[in-house]
Amino acid sequence: MEAAADEEQEGLSAQSPAQAPPSSASSLPKEQSQVELELRLLQALEFYPPSKLKGIHRHFILYGLMEYLRKSLDRQFSADEVLQLLDRFFNLEMLKPDDDEKDNFGQTEEFALPDNFFKKEE
Repeated sequence: MEAAADEEQEGLSAQSPAQAPPSSASSLPKEQSQVELELRLLQALEFYPPSKLKGIHRHFILYGLMEYLRKSLDRQFSADEVLQLLDRFFNLEMLKPDDDEKDNFGQTEEFALPDNFFKKEE
């Protein structure tokens, strides 16, 4: 009687030893694949740091993450899917470019070399 009580305390019942409830058994592969996906993403961040998602390299870093996940897990990932995964670990609102940065890329300035560049040394 005491052995049955010990088994019930450890999460096993006397009627079904070492069997998980059916609800958790069906979600196990999904949970494992989710954990695998998150681990691969964290491995990819070693090569493609999220701090660079703020600057002009944003699209290259995002593409690199997509490719790393595609090669690691043998399936395609969209940029939105990768950003959703990153949003679990990082505050992506902080990485969005400011309005000042957007304006800098739209401005053009005429460039001219200084006059002393054209003077020949005699």
